[in-house]
Amino acid sequence: MVWSAARPSPVRSGARRSLALVAGAATVFGLVACSDDDGPSKAAKAPEKPVAVADELAASQTLLDSAEAVVVSAEDEASQRRAAGIAVSSGAPMLVQQGADASSVEEELKRLGVATVVTVGDADVAAEGERTVVAAPADLEGLKKLTGTEFTEAADEQEPTRAVAEMDAAEPSVPAAEGDSDAAAAGDDSDALAASDPVEPKTGDDDPLAFAAPGTPLGAIATARAAGVEVKWLPIGDARATSDSIEAARGDRALIGLGDVFGDDGKFGKSVELAADENIAELPGGGQLVFPGRHMIATYGHPGAPVLGVMGEETPEEAVAHAESLVEEYQGLTGDKVIPAFEIIASVAQASPGPRGDYTEPAPVEVLEPYVDAMTEAGGYVILDIQPGRADFVDEAKFYEELLKKPNVGLALDPEWKLTPDGLPNVAVGHVEAEEVNRVVDYLADLTAENNLPQKVLMLHQFQLQMLRDRETIDVSRPELAVVLHADGHGTPEQKFETWNVMRQGIQPEIFMAWKNFIDEDQPMFTPEQTMDIEPRPWIVTYQ
Repeated sequence: MVWSAARPSPVRSGARRSLALVAGAATVFGLVACSDDDGPSKAAKAPEKPVAVADELAASQTLLDSAEAVVVSAEDEASQRRAAGIAVSSGAPMLVQQGADASSVEEELKRLGVATVVTVGDADVAAEGERTVVAAPADLEGLKKLTGTEFTEAADEQEPTRAVAEMDAAEPSVPAAEGDSDAAAAGDDSDALAASDPVEPKTGDDDPLAFAAPGTPLGAIATARAAGVEVKWLPIGDARATSDSIEAARGDRALIGLGDVFGDDGKFGKSVELAADENIAELPGGGQLVFPGRHMIATYGHPGAPVLGVMGEETPEEAVAHAESLVEEYQGLTGDKVIPAFEIIASVAQASPGPRGDYTEPAPVEVLEPYVDAMTEAGGYVILDIQPGRADFVDEAKFYEELLKKPNVGLALDPEWKLTPDGLPNVAVGHVEAEEVNRVVDYLADLTAENNLPQKVLMLHQFQLQMLRDRETIDVSRPELAVVLHADGHGTPEQKFETWNVMRQGIQPEIFMAWKNFIDEDQPMFTPEQTMDIEPRPWIVTYQ
């Protein structure tokens, strides 16, 4: 909805002027706002498609028609976090001077007709014409005088984007800053924002809703809030991330993705389209995305084969209970959900050619299904592991298509057991070319899309660089898949970390990491606390 508000505004000597914030310019909502000083503007249509804005400048250009006051920050992180707190508390938009080029900020200040600028850090804005420029004080008392609001010191923030998105404008926080506020607090401009009021978000069905996520520019969040747009924080830049974001996508509100973490209009629109599809179920724990937002603790093995892992020693019910007992040890070690999981070896590598002549034996679906059903009943996830021998990974995956059509069943490829056409088992560690992995990507992503399934895990096992040839060319772009790299090193902590660090070199940022604890072979095995202290924190932990 396009709107304007007559409200107290920060100007010199405590004078009061209107701050006209138009939540949705004509380029987004398709209508020109009717705003004047005598009354509210008329409503405009919501955008027909979701809109993504890359940064705070784009947010201002998209959401604001004019602004009496703006907070301008230097580009360092500490200044931006302080500026965001000031902006949210006063209901002012926020811009960032990027490097030595201040021209884009200056042009936007002129477009908005800004009368008062509050600078933070080393930001340098000229006091042209009737424009007043005030440097933000460094201390909390100075900020209180500037804004009329009591600030607290922000400490140990795990995610600043979340802090700014969810900040109570009446109880703002800023990080500590070095400096003396006396100079900034002197004179009649020291209360430049004190007459302003926080902007309450509009939450009606016709009002836009913005998503923020890790990586969203803080200025974009503050600017959206200044425009009266409700901002919801998500753990990743994707509308499928949580049950709340899915509910929003299925509603009538216009959706805005803040920051390039949501991609361009096309990518963001695709995520909204998938989230809005009521035929797609949510995953255990909520949302349609596998990660982030949850961690899986999995046991590993093959039904009825103790030599292949702990799961082989257990009935389906016992295996679920075992996985759930491990989950209990991880609860409280992360703010995310922790769910149980199985990694079941489905196609098992063989020492002899077997009836198919390919040195692998796929277990019948009916052998695996009781374990899949038991974990499904427990609200967990199942990953089917393929040890292909001379067989093609895609052909082996298709053998389990019936199970892969379940919303909580993913796939793992283990190239250790991949043989060349004339290769023999137990001679050398196997490998797979990226071309074959990409054919699996296409098959599994298409299967997911065609059957209206939530995102699936595609796990790739690796403990030697040669196991995944041309890894950098593996397709990680399909939104239907969460590609996971399972670093399978064992031994001493030093040996395991050496494998972990080498496998992570050059990895695509879209790939999630998984860790394996070897019950017998690690010296010693990591505790849950040690496991969750690994950097980056693994999304899947498997016990073998």
